[in-house]
Amino acid sequence: MKIADKYIEYVKNKTEAEPEKGWDKILLGFQLNRLRTHFLPKPGLSKGYQRLEDMMMGLVARSLRDEDSYVWGNIFAPSEIMHSMGLNTLSIECLACYLSGFHLEDFFIDFSQNMGLAPTLCSYHKTFVGAVESGVIPTPAYAVTTSLSCDGNLNTFRFLEKKNQVPFTLLDVPYYDDESVDYLAEQLKGMAREMEDRLGRKLDLDKLKESLRIENETKRELIRFYHLAQKHYYPGQIISQLYLMMGTHLLIGTREFLELVQFMNQDIQTYPEFTGKRLLWVHLLPFYQESLNQYFSCNEKYQILATDIVLDSAKELDESDPFRALAEKLLDNVFNGSYRRKAEIIGGIADDLKPDGVIHFCHWGCKQADGGSVLLKEAMKERNIPMLILDGDGIDKRNSHDGQIKTRLEAFLEMIEEEKV
Repeated sequence: MKIADKYIEYVKNKTEAEPEKGWDKILLGFQLNRLRTHFLPKPGLSKGYQRLEDMMMGLVARSLRDEDSYVWGNIFAPSEIMHSMGLNTLSIECLACYLSGFHLEDFFIDFSQNMGLAPTLCSYHKTFVGAVESGVIPTPAYAVTTSLSCDGNLNTFRFLEKKNQVPFTLLDVPYYDDESVDYLAEQLKGMAREMEDRLGRKLDLDKLKESLRIENETKRELIRFYHLAQKHYYPGQIISQLYLMMGTHLLIGTREFLELVQFMNQDIQTYPEFTGKRLLWVHLLPFYQESLNQYFSCNEKYQILATDIVLDSAKELDESDPFRALAEKLLDNVFNGSYRRKAEIIGGIADDLKPDGVIHFCHWGCKQADGGSVLLKEAMKERNIPMLILDGDGIDKRNSHDGQIKTRLEAFLEMIEEEKV
């Protein structure tokens, strides 16, 4: 057994026995893993994805060392505003994934369900709530969430406010029209004022405007990267796509993330032509799934070209009016509105990137993904793009059956191989 695996087993056993004493060991694990990714990157991984993993591990390790340096959020919380106040945003979904790295998700999920949370609730939320309520995770001074895209967001953050006195702002994101932009922009301004009062930090408007300028440039570079990925083999892992999703939400608008994407654009051009099959991934990424890692981690035959969450908003932001621009960004999000709208947007992405197939992962407890997958399949059928719908759980291994996933995946890949002959 590797040293890292031994430490993970040690932390899991100690945390389950004495949850209130587990945090220091988990935090040390984050910090050690950050050092590992920096000095001992995974072999076979492209340099760009190596640096991306190092960056994301660094974000979590740095933030969690100081409870006053971050706020909780969901993945769509406007991190640009937090950055302009010298704060990081740590999404509860991403933190749940990191805790899963210690194989603690089952303990936290069971803990939350024993408190009365429904088994059908999203396992990301149950993992996070269980980690907080068991006494493992310390609480920050503030939290921010949105009505995008999960109906569990409000209940989870309201529960944490009531039980742990973590005040939060809910950003209500309606459908897109001119009045909605004004309505949401006022909410964002109110959130900033509330954070200034509660946290004693001043929003730097010039820094916020600069963040939006950098964000626009980053999005252009990212689209360039995906077009290059149509041509080049760029070895990554399933979890690399998760890290990229984190970067485009938790670090968007920062100079360090822009420079990383620029490096990836240079680096990918040093890799050979890709002659295998390219897949567009929709919804969440079960990074632990053995069969998916077998086929999509550093495999010259199959490559995940892009994911819809990374490309959730292509809106050009007007840096001269940052609050209105961020409101438009949230309203434009692919997860806002009906699933038919989402299917049309993903169809446009498919028209541009021309994948050989689409995989839609239906996460346990996510009604939106499960109910809308058929609409997306219709949109792909109109484009003659094969689509596979996989059922499973993005974080709770007990709700995923690797054998079934492997059988269906292999049949799908065999089909697209035959179609392109």
